[in-house]
Amino acid sequence: MSSDQPTDEPAYHDRVYRSPMATVTGVVLLALLAWLCGDAVVRGSGNTPWMALAVALCVAPLIVAFTVRPAVFANDDRLRVRNPFRIIELPWAAVDTVRARFSAEVLAGGAKYQLWSVPVSLRERKRANRGKARRLGTGLGQAGPGKAQEDEVPRASADQVVEDLRELHERGASRPGAQGSVKVTWSYEIIAPAVVGALILIVLLATG
Repeated sequence: MSSDQPTDEPAYHDRVYRSPMATVTGVVLLALLAWLCGDAVVRGSGNTPWMALAVALCVAPLIVAFTVRPAVFANDDRLRVRNPFRIIELPWAAVDTVRARFSAEVLAGGAKYQLWSVPVSLRERKRANRGKARRLGTGLGQAGPGKAQEDEVPRASADQVVEDLRELHERGASRPGAQGSVKVTWSYEIIAPAVVGALILIVLLATG
């Protein structure tokens, strides 16, 4: 068999969707945690330094998991969702739909997976809907080609991301590289240190 045969690997680079605000919040929280725990290690006495290290070991992975880590990667063949504690790989052929109601979600094979990195802001959606209504009310939305005018109407960021993913789904579901089943992988590199840190902290509190 020739090694030059086509594979199921994506043909193009991923589009990456993440929350900038969550990333900034995570960096700030990690810096604050490092400062507080570092100060306790340097200045503390008795079990305090060890408790500070246990807290850092437990809390730092959780901060990363819920702020810096979440992201959605999409290309012509598949969608990869990196949530706090697991990674979900969904070939486009296995996806039923992508939607944004009170949260952004992808439905596949009767299961629902939340897109943590695409927060839905009802306030932003209401503001975008009001802007669209004003444009239609003043007749601005009726001039020129309909599609071009629709594209000019601001949308809530989550709704725009979902629309992008739906377009990729429609285009890619029939591609040879987009076939397959959903694969879910637990992120033990996040779970393990958090659990170990919590256990150490429990032991220190019980014996302190």
